[in-house]
Amino acid sequence: MAKSITSSKRDNEKKKNQKREEKQKRKESRKLSGTNSFDDMIAYVDENGMITSTPPVENAKKEEIDIESIVISTPKKVEEEPAILKGRVEFFNEAKGFGFIKNLSGVDKYFFHINNVTDEIVEGNIVTFTLEKGLKGLNAVNVCLVPATEPK
Repeated sequence: MAKSITSSKRDNEKKKNQKREEKQKRKESRKLSGTNSFDDMIAYVDENGMITSTPPVENAKKEEIDIESIVISTPKKVEEEPAILKGRVEFFNEAKGFGFIKNLSGVDKYFFHINNVTDEIVEGNIVTFTLEKGLKGLNAVNVCLVPATEPK
């Protein structure tokens, strides 16, 4: 068994040396033929972004680009004034200081906290409010009681 292991090692070593020699011969033949010169390996990019093997024309017409028209990032968001919505207080827990307002023009309900209420309110009151993004969704802020004389 020991002889077969050493003979296979010799065979493997012979194969490695043979591959090295073949590789060296191929390398030398490529050098002698000179088919892969540096100029053959160069690639150019044309005005449309396509890769070509032909160099660009020196006297070609170049399109003038207005520097001001280049957009580098997204345009700045213009802040709009928040819309004042009308709703009914559906639930209000005075002990914990929070509740929910149902929008009169839809079916959406919004959370509000007592810190965002300007007047004394109870369940069933009609209020006006604006929306603000909170941790778990939209929250009603600037909650104001609608006077009873105003039509509902």
